[in-house]
Amino acid sequence: MSAAPSKGPLRAGNSEGTPLEGDAKRLKMDGGAATSDPPKSTEVAEIAAESSAFAPRGVAPDEALKEDAAKVGTDAVGYEYLDHTADIQLHSWGGSLEESFEQVVLAMFGYMTELDKVEEDDSQIQEFEVEGHDYISLLYNLMDEFLFRFVTEPFVVCRRVKILELDSEAFKIRVQGFGEVFDLTKHPQGTEVKAITYSNMQIHHDKPRKDVYVIVDI
Repeated sequence: MSAAPSKGPLRAGNSEGTPLEGDAKRLKMDGGAATSDPPKSTEVAEIAAESSAFAPRGVAPDEALKEDAAKVGTDAVGYEYLDHTADIQLHSWGGSLEESFEQVVLAMFGYMTELDKVEEDDSQIQEFEVEGHDYISLLYNLMDEFLFRFVTEPFVVCRRVKILELDSEAFKIRVQGFGEVFDLTKHPQGTEVKAITYSNMQIHHDKPRKDVYVIVDI
């Protein structure tokens, strides 16, 4: 079973753990006005809870904070898109790392097509395992494998993702993806995701709501 993760946010950056220069700007609340100053690493989780930009769509910030984080599952919209120069930043959240990881994969698929147009074909269930040397590389490999299965035969787009097992000691994930073969006559074409990047990738798992940030190349 999963071991308790270490405290504090994880981020891909330099040896000091600070964001890489030129990475996505973070939203910061200052006297009720949003600014683009990059916050300190200890501020990110608080900012995510305080800013309306990080609340689920259609839910006021105060109401969002009152929601039971355990109810944020793969059928809930636990993700959003944040602007980034030439690329896009995916932000997902959930009551566990499993939920946050599931949601960020859905965010990737949702950027490429409309997920409500995708049905679940039992013959196209994607089940596989990935591993890494830490949470950052584990998340990268998880998303990269789903992207690979989308851009190669049989071109499966997933509307639901379920992590069956997350081993926090060996950094391994066993996962299932549910969807169908992508069909331009049925699925509206969004923006192509060319690659997953490590740039300023962040995993905040030290609070009840787990927040994940991933920049993808489009």
